[in-house]
Amino acid sequence: MMEAKQKAMASAHPSILLFLVFISSTVAGTTTCRDTCGSTQLKYPFGTGPGCGSPLFTPYISCTSNGTSDQLTLKTHTASYPITSISYATSTLTLTPPTMSTCTSMHTSPTNFGLDWATPFQITSTTFILLSCQPPIKATPICDPSLDYLCASIYTCPSVVSLGMPLFPPANTCCVYSPANLDAKGELDLQAMKCGGYASVVSLGDTPTDPTHWVYGVNLKFSYGALQSNYVTSKCNTCEYSGGICGYATPGDAFLCVCKGGYNTSLDCSNNGFNQNQLQDYLWDSFSSPTMSPPSGYVWSFILAGIVSSIF
Repeated sequence: MMEAKQKAMASAHPSILLFLVFISSTVAGTTTCRDTCGSTQLKYPFGTGPGCGSPLFTPYISCTSNGTSDQLTLKTHTASYPITSISYATSTLTLTPPTMSTCTSMHTSPTNFGLDWATPFQITSTTFILLSCQPPIKATPICDPSLDYLCASIYTCPSVVSLGMPLFPPANTCCVYSPANLDAKGELDLQAMKCGGYASVVSLGDTPTDPTHWVYGVNLKFSYGALQSNYVTSKCNTCEYSGGICGYATPGDAFLCVCKGGYNTSLDCSNNGFNQNQLQDYLWDSFSSPTMSPPSGYVWSFILAGIVSSIF
């Protein structure tokens, strides 16, 4: 029996032996990702930092701490905006810009609301109401006269005095923004439109004329773009189903499944994840991309065991 094993080792392909030496000396790096940020549940393409979620989203999405809790935010060229909810079923999220006015809290906006054109986010199902504008704002094409009742409604809120206006201010100082998108700079340019502030509404509720029941915020539609191939989607679904978190290796952005056991893999986090077919898939993923982060010793042990068993 011993002689047969020695002959098998001697006849093993040199590249396999070299590979065994390589993996036995590899020290793996791992990516730490979380599936929540504060009270927000995170799934692909969102992540808590570099290496987590989609690389397309990483420059804009972050999980920051204020000392007592974590908050998911969207960063643009104008500001960082808290994300209050995400709907994965509809691929939408809701922002609450700090400078946005509501019925209970109105204030001037020193900065414009803005989005970067290169981001995977677009405004959807949001009504902007421009406040404390210099008349005759309603005579301009940026206003939608069919929605003037929204101006009349929000101007019944006592907090309008915080904008430097009297109670029940003149209706010609308010305008419902009509363009389908922001300006060429990707901004709601209040200074250019000579307005002091704005409210943004994502739902009028059951009583459209009662601003105390409106839902305030900015809805954005998100898309994955070219990076969201069926290949990545399928692997990510399998990863998340096994308890992992989808991420990527830098540089190169190769897919990773980040597991709670402290290791990364290009497959999933199931205990029996390394059968023969998956091993072939893993090796292809790893070595077809030279920038792929090396897997941990835990993962290599499964691969090593599979290779040794196939030889002997």
